[in-house]
Amino acid sequence: MSQHLLREITRVKQQILTLGAEVEDALRQAVASLISRNTEQAKRVLSADTEIDQHEVDIEEDCLKILALHQPVAIDLRFLIAVLKINNDLERIGDLAVNIAERSLSLSLQPPIAPPFDLALMAERVQGMVHRSLDALVDMNTALARQVLADDDLIDSAHRQMYDRVKEAIRKDTSRTDELIQLLTVSRYLERVADHATNIAEDVIYLVDGQIARHRPENHVES
Repeated sequence: MSQHLLREITRVKQQILTLGAEVEDALRQAVASLISRNTEQAKRVLSADTEIDQHEVDIEEDCLKILALHQPVAIDLRFLIAVLKINNDLERIGDLAVNIAERSLSLSLQPPIAPPFDLALMAERVQGMVHRSLDALVDMNTALARQVLADDDLIDSAHRQMYDRVKEAIRKDTSRTDELIQLLTVSRYLERVADHATNIAEDVIYLVDGQIARHRPENHVES
């Protein structure tokens, strides 16, 4: 690898990790704003989204320039392909954090309502998945990445249970239907965040092993 290519790849890695930290913070603040009914915190998430979007565009442009100018091969090529995909997943997580913040602002206008499910626990697990997927990228750790794949099944199951609990809560009290549906929507957003964290973990496996992990049950570990 030429020194110039090495510098460019190192810079892209720093950029994707910075974007990951920004997205993690946006998700954390969005969830916290919902739980604490903190509208200022929710608004900060909305205002930060433009910067996240710009960073996603910058990373994509830099990756494409490296591909065009240096024509990398082997691990360097896999790295750039993985970063392009991870970059998109991180941007989508940022969008979902915005969606959660918007639900937080909407719910803040209504009388407080206790979720008929443990929303805080689900959010904590999903945030843990995002963090571990990024740690797997930093450390090139496929074992950690495979833990994220296994965790996704738990989140899918939790969302299905929450759907049933919200339906039952609506049957018991139709006066809070709108708020309950918004809470269920937040659960769906969290499930989608988990899906994107899973995508990142799969890309780490591809980066390290050169193996496409999608749809392969053997890449999951027991939780």
